[in-house]
Amino acid sequence: MQRLSLFLAALWWGGITALSFMAVPLLFARLGAPVAGPVAAQLFSLQSWAGIFIGLAMLLVLRLQRPGGGADPDVSRVLLNSPVLGTMGFVLLAMLLAMLQEFGVAQKIVNARATGGDLRFWHAMGSAMVLGQWLCAGALLWRVGQVSRDPASPA
Repeated sequence: MQRLSLFLAALWWGGITALSFMAVPLLFARLGAPVAGPVAAQLFSLQSWAGIFIGLAMLLVLRLQRPGGGADPDVSRVLLNSPVLGTMGFVLLAMLLAMLQEFGVAQKIVNARATGGDLRFWHAMGSAMVLGQWLCAGALLWRVGQVSRDPASPA
């Protein structure tokens, strides 16, 4: 289960990194705004859905790693205890940001583009939500990676 949680965290963080910070800027650099905009919107929608589904899978894996779920107590301690935000909290926050982006901000961007609304504001909100998801997925990857590196934890 530890390897699965590490794989899921890496997939989530890597997917956000590849799409948001490499593919989308490259689209705009090569194709220009009129062509790249709709393609970027589809990529961000895909990223949001991937975040929701990977987050659900991560919650299931973390649930199995909780005490009483057959998990090593040391693994559970590292994954679930934090003075600020537990590992599951990072997953839930990233999922919430993905849902807000997909069902709220994306529609506001479409509406602002059609009606002449505040497109700059909604793009900034969407960017902030992507950055928040990336930070949460990074924190999750860091925490799960710590458990995987711990020689006392089973591989």
